[in-house]
Amino acid sequence: MFYERFTFRLIFKLLFINILGIVLIYLILKTRLWFTIAGVSFILLMAVFSLYSYINQIRSDIKRFILAIKTRDHTLNFRNKSTKGSFPDLYSSFDDIIKTHKDIQLEQDAMFQLIKTILQQVPVGVIVVKEKKNSAGNTEIAFFNEAAAALLNVPAYKYWHRLKQHLPVFTAEIENIRKGGKRFLELKIQDKLIQLSTEVIPLNLYGADYMIVSFQNIKDEIEQKEIEAWNRLIGVISHEILNSITPISSLSDTVNTMVINKDYLSKEDLEDLKPAIQTIKRRSEGLLGFVKDYRLIAELPTPELEFHSIGGILQHIHVLMQPFAAAKNISLKVGQTSSKISVNVDLKLVEQALINLVTNSIHSLEETQHPLIEIDYRLEQNKLFIDVADNGKGIEADLLEKIFVPFFTTRKNGSGIGLTITRNIMKMHYGSLEVTSVPGEKTIFSLVFNYV
Repeated sequence: MFYERFTFRLIFKLLFINILGIVLIYLILKTRLWFTIAGVSFILLMAVFSLYSYINQIRSDIKRFILAIKTRDHTLNFRNKSTKGSFPDLYSSFDDIIKTHKDIQLEQDAMFQLIKTILQQVPVGVIVVKEKKNSAGNTEIAFFNEAAAALLNVPAYKYWHRLKQHLPVFTAEIENIRKGGKRFLELKIQDKLIQLSTEVIPLNLYGADYMIVSFQNIKDEIEQKEIEAWNRLIGVISHEILNSITPISSLSDTVNTMVINKDYLSKEDLEDLKPAIQTIKRRSEGLLGFVKDYRLIAELPTPELEFHSIGGILQHIHVLMQPFAAAKNISLKVGQTSSKISVNVDLKLVEQALINLVTNSIHSLEETQHPLIEIDYRLEQNKLFIDVADNGKGIEADLLEKIFVPFFTTRKNGSGIGLTITRNIMKMHYGSLEVTSVPGEKTIFSLVFNYV
């Protein structure tokens, strides 16, 4: 079996050495046969040396095998010793393990090449940075695909500091979110402005830290979205202007017909003219108000950012909106007003955004039994949410996107600019406005801030 030959040879060598030792002791104590004693001593030494060499050879083979596995040296083999020697099965197992290890390594290399080829073909820029510095103190770039080189107009650098020297703005933004996150970047490369949607994912593999940076130019996509938004806006504006201009034009033509061939107007003519003139005035004022609303959207002030506690912001909005809600018999609940968590915002603009949301909630609660508005905040995945929730009539699914189109409104006397202004305020804070609604049950509008 597996150890039979080794055990037999080891026992035989040990017995032989013991017998020679006993014979040598006997000859020394009982005789004066010095040549025989010298010969037996020499044979004993050779037997001990043979046993040492025998065991040392096996130890050396095992050491070579372990080193080959550690260094991934697949050239080592034990074919000769697997057919002869003390451990044929052991050496045969060594060969099988090395072969299996080689197959696994080849499979891993093939998979790596496949993934690398795929990443080279995708239109998304991918840079993989190995966080640990090498002996020269430089951070290595483990992977730099062709799309990344083309988007940034740089060669596929091997070291992060080289890229940092070439594109300091890009690398600085990446390092700001190196622990994970997304960011929108605008870069000017060779007089060409590009807009990048960038994401960083930290990863630990076998004790080594990596930073995976992916980015893509979304300028074309943004332009397409802007065109669609402008088309919708132009449609709404055209509709509003036509609604005002059509009666004005018609009434103006009527007034013109009434006065064009007359040198003076009678009392009856004046009475007939009054309604037409009043209508023209009313529609003109409506059109003027519409233009003012448009200017209000387009001319939001630049945010003046300062750190404010969430508790303070919630307390301010509670003081501002409580009387309005109470007048409508609406219960307004504001939570966690003692929170010390701070966020970098323009307080006036954020308060305006919250006022818009609470006002919308108040209007949506008309004819609702036990009307309730709840305002609170939460932290999730490096983002801070300020939620305004109500139990009003809610928003149908097909209207969820339309409600952010300027001047679109479901209210009879609504201007349709509140949510547009609120979304623009959040964009100016590099955040977003989100909404979820279950009609008749609960609607939640959320101001979403990046919180690192």
